[in-house]
Amino acid sequence: MKHEAETADRSVLTHSTRWVIKVGTSLLTDFGAGLRREVVESLVHQICRLLDEGMQVVLVSSGSIGEGMRRLGWERRPDKVHRVQAAAAIGQIGLVHSYEAAFSQHGVHSAQILLTHADLASRERYLNARHTIRELLGLKVVPIVNENDAVVNEEIRFGDNDTLAALAANLIEAECLILLTDQLGLFDSNPRHSDRARLIRYGKADDASLLDLAGEAGAHGRGGMVTKVLAAEKASRSGSCTVIASGQEEDVLLRLRAGEEMGTLLSPGRGRIAARKQWLAGQLRSNGRLVLDNGAVNVLRKAGKSLLPVGVTAVEGDFTRGEIVTCVDSQGLEIARGLVNYNSDETRKIIGQPSRSIEQILGYSGESELIHRDNIAVTA
Repeated sequence: MKHEAETADRSVLTHSTRWVIKVGTSLLTDFGAGLRREVVESLVHQICRLLDEGMQVVLVSSGSIGEGMRRLGWERRPDKVHRVQAAAAIGQIGLVHSYEAAFSQHGVHSAQILLTHADLASRERYLNARHTIRELLGLKVVPIVNENDAVVNEEIRFGDNDTLAALAANLIEAECLILLTDQLGLFDSNPRHSDRARLIRYGKADDASLLDLAGEAGAHGRGGMVTKVLAAEKASRSGSCTVIASGQEEDVLLRLRAGEEMGTLLSPGRGRIAARKQWLAGQLRSNGRLVLDNGAVNVLRKAGKSLLPVGVTAVEGDFTRGEIVTCVDSQGLEIARGLVNYNSDETRKIIGQPSRSIEQILGYSGESELIHRDNIAVTA
């Protein structure tokens, strides 16, 4: 029965029309020795074959920092943020040029899209990015997306491009997210340390036990299996399945497209959520936290209703009306994210109280909900 389920789920790879493909630093830069042109050319060749089938592809590519290190003659990734940013700025030119040259050999146009998480945190900029990328796809152009490492610092951290790829999948509502790495997929133990490690062929993106099986990042990459499993969970919010597979396997993309059982397939564990709530759930930062009682937790998880002040027991942080806050249970586990109707000072005054008391407490009549159900996304 399990094998039949796996086979059925892999059929999405053969029938889907829109993929986000993420390729990691360890594949592209030969462990810090600069770009591997043969890998770029092979990847581009496969993507062009997919385009010939009528597919649309967004490529999320790491490698700018590794290429910049090669050009600067650095053997080890620097510790200082500004030196990393300098390497990214230098390397991005070589990275994009390599892709452009390879795609042009096939008569295909490519486009550079540099994003930060701030771009996706703004609803207006999020929609602008969505419209631009979808327009490029309609023109049969391959958008090449990367983190804008040269102008941010807090985003240069563990696993950003895995997260960025998942958010890109949400952004364009891709059916599949393909994470190419230097491992065959997700194993039940570390294959570098154990000969008995077994490849996990299939799983659910919301299976929390998978995080226990994930390892750490490599010396030159920022990600690891942890960020890939978390990315799969994020991508599943828009209904995307995720495949974690080895980019070192010959024609891996074409073989996945043909339905070959390669890598680890993580299917969406929950149903697709509305586009606005995908955006809310995908926010990496919030401006404060609301601690909920058990009744409010159950209402949000099971009934999908608004959050009322009476269900909140504590407020953490400072925020203004309309900002994103995180809702957690009494143990600190994140339950949801949403746009709050009151600032932090007002919220502290009305928590634990029935909605009919808001006007008396604050001196004016506001919203009866602390967060309206249309502005809240359940995340756990």
